[in-house]
Amino acid sequence: MRPDTEFAALAEPFRPELLAHCYRMLGSIHEAEDLVQETYLRAWRAFDRFEGRSSLRRWLYAIATRTCLTALETRPRWPVPSGLGAPSDDHRTALAPGEPAVPWLQPAPDALLGGDDPAAVVAGRAGVRLALIAALQFLPARQRAVLTLRDVLAFRTAEVAEMLGTTAAAVDGALRRARTRLAEAGPVEEDLAEPDEDARRALLDDYVEAFARADPAALIELLRADVELEMPPTPTWFTGRDAVLGFLSGRVMRRGLWHMVPSRANGQPACVVYRRSGAGRYEAYGVQVLTLIGARVARITSFNDPGLVPAFGLTPTLTG
Repeated sequence: MRPDTEFAALAEPFRPELLAHCYRMLGSIHEAEDLVQETYLRAWRAFDRFEGRSSLRRWLYAIATRTCLTALETRPRWPVPSGLGAPSDDHRTALAPGEPAVPWLQPAPDALLGGDDPAAVVAGRAGVRLALIAALQFLPARQRAVLTLRDVLAFRTAEVAEMLGTTAAAVDGALRRARTRLAEAGPVEEDLAEPDEDARRALLDDYVEAFARADPAALIELLRADVELEMPPTPTWFTGRDAVLGFLSGRVMRRGLWHMVPSRANGQPACVVYRRSGAGRYEAYGVQVLTLIGARVARITSFNDPGLVPAFGLTPTLTG
């Protein structure tokens, strides 16, 4: 077998989980895809020197982590509005101007992170939830790497030390600091009591139908009393069912204005959103991700960025 053929056969199965790793580190699915490509290029060039003293998986993770750390030297963190300021509980609050220049956090389609494998989805769901990805952005890059390698991917301390070219003591210290900072930032909602898959899909279908009918009353039974709504790149965000419903009914929901395609992102229910631009024509608008607690929506994160839609395998325009 030719070396390049052998490398592809051995390394390609790890691509989805490496993409998830780079996404945790960067908070951007677009940049994560670029860094995975760079990881594979570096690994292919060095494959003839791979001696097998560690597993191929760990070797690839080491290259991916170093690639991400280099990228993070010149990149700011990727926030969400709830990480930058206080919410409003009044739907009449004027929206602050959008800030498209801010590198906002992006959702990650399940289909790119091994979503065709149910076992992979279940195993990786907690590690890519939006709350965790947003919290990771507040950690220094090296602490972020240590925490994801140890707590999410369960590599041993000695393995992480080898991957990062440091000592076990340094890894343990970085991990303690990372855990402390995450705890100070508040809960990351990793152990939410979600309904089963059928109930999640039924809730998402009801949510999409409510928007199709422009029926805010239909949302009342779907939303928790403390539901939150944020809409990057708009810094303004809302908390409380009255504020969220008031905003949606007064400024967003119009019959025939929206078309939503159910999907999944970050191990959570999601929908790709299109906005009507003419008779029988809809243009990509963004992606909404729903965070559930029990059988109710606890947070709506509406990523109003048309550039995200192709990552979900959909076209920029729908007709008919």
